[in-house]
Parts: sequence; structure tokens; C-alpha cells
Amino acid sequence: MLFLPENFEIPEILKTDYFFLRSITLHDVVKDYDAVMSSREHLWQRFGKIWGWPPEDLTLEQDLIDLAWHQKEFQLRRSFDYAVMSLDETRLLGCVYIDPANSEEYDAEVYYWVRSSELASGLEDYLGDIVQNWIATSWPFKRVEYPGRGV
Repeated sequence: MLFLPENFEIPEILKTDYFFLRSITLHDVVKDYDAVMSSREHLWQRFGKIWGWPPEDLTLEQDLIDLAWHQKEFQLRRSFDYAVMSLDETRLLGCVYIDPANSEEYDAEVYYWVRSSELASGLEDYLGDIVQNWIATSWPFKRVEYPGRGV
């Protein structure tokens, strides 16, 4: 079963006044590793039971493998991991994952998070509003689940 219609054009970028989303690649490993490991506790609180990730002993090499996998999955149109980048691309602020649903009740599952250092600024809520609107207007899904969220 196809996750997306074959003729659907995958959005390459989403730009806001504060950040932009683009496909994550293995070249983002240093920025991603910093964001993930500095936010590990937050990620476990939000998604630990769902993901079981990131492990306490995650290495840079393991993160590189994960990112390469995400990059390949994006190319194969199986799932989509977007990096939430600062406008100057010096920092990875978080991620957005668009995956096939695990339940027939939904067309897709969408996960998003921002690094812990950005939580007090309200960036995660802002990202959530942006992502939900983007999914509703730019993607072909009718029924979307946001695991780890009260959406």
C-alpha cells in the first residue's frame, strides 16, 4: 500500500519568520546529536513509551546511522523527517516526522519536538500550530494522529 499518491510532490521546505523545515540529512549529525542529547529528558517524557529513543548511551555514530536511514526513507517516500533549522542554519532546533499510521484509523502520524532550551520560549507550541496547518493544507492526509500530543 502506498503511503502517498505517486503524483504527490513532497514539500521541500517550509519557512517561517523564526525557522525553516527541510529534509534532514546525515550532514546534520553534529547539530542533531547536540539537539537530541541536550533534550533527551524532554524527548523521553514526550515520546519515551512510543519510541524508546534516544537511549542514554546514543553515540554520534549511531545518530549518523539514524539520520542516513531517515534520509533514505525520505528519498524512497516512505517517511519524512524534517529538521527544524534556525534561519541562519547554525542550530537544529528540533524535528518533524511524518510517518505512515500504525492504525487504520489514520492516514499518517506526525511527531514534532524542539530542543529543551527552546521550550520556555513557546517554540514547541508555535511549531505545533505551524505543522498542523501545513499538514492540513499541503499534504493529502485526511486523518492525522499526533502521538504524544493532546491534538
